[in-house]
Amino acid sequence: MTGKLSHFDAAGQAHMVDVSDKEITSRIAVAEGHITMTSETLALVSEGRATKGDVLGIARLAGIMGAKKTSDLIPLCHPLPISKVTVDLTPDPDLPGVRISATVKTTGQTGVEMEALTAVSVAALTVHDMVKAVQKDMEISGIRVTLKDGGKSGRFENP
Repeated sequence: MTGKLSHFDAAGQAHMVDVSDKEITSRIAVAEGHITMTSETLALVSEGRATKGDVLGIARLAGIMGAKKTSDLIPLCHPLPISKVTVDLTPDPDLPGVRISATVKTTGQTGVEMEALTAVSVAALTVHDMVKAVQKDMEISGIRVTLKDGGKSGRFENP
């Protein structure tokens, strides 16, 4: 770590980082997280019996939309030309709950880690919203970047 935070100028004021001199490269980021719930709630989700509809399908679309709207939600994020977003939601009876993974790609001057994290977060929030009527104490956790590649800092893998 360099110890310097790039989103602050010399006077300590928050600012958007100038990426105009950065090289345009292919970039990818993967993030993951999960939402835990009771086995009964997971069965509703997995079997498509939730009264609001296809929980996993709607959460997948919400996650994709979240990735595309990241710069509208996070004040200092650059709007990026996203070339690919995938959001996978996998029911896991061992949690019990749903594991969520998002992969975001672009070709640009800055990375897409925030877009991947936002996709996972919005997907998890959507699952919560769709089944909160049957369970109010679900927990969203474990949201983190697991892979980042491209740009000057190169590849980062978080096991």
